Amino acid sequence: MDEVFKALADASRRELLDRLRADNGQTLGELCARLSITRQAVSKHLSILEDANLVVVVWRGREKLHYLNPVPIHDIADRWVGKFERSRLQALGDLRKALEAGDE
Repeated sequence: MDEVFKALADASRRELLDRLRADNGQTLGELCARLSITRQAVSKHLSILEDANLVVVVWRGREKLHYLNPVPIHDIADRWVGKFERSRLQALGDLRKALEAGDE
């Protein structure tokens, strides 16, 4: 999970993930055309994202397509955010029960 957090710490890598979320399965050239950084920098960022398992590569002939893998992000949300959501949902449920009990 450390690699995922390190990968997400960079704004350029988050932008790459956003671009893949909007249009999954892009080549390096397609990703570079929409960013204001060099091809080498995009390639390096993609390598870091691949190492963190946030991007998966599929070869189609000679084309290397990059796809977003949302599983590590889901795992982070489940571990770090989900616990906070549960308490808020419980509080809303308790409030509903209290309001319904007041109507009776």
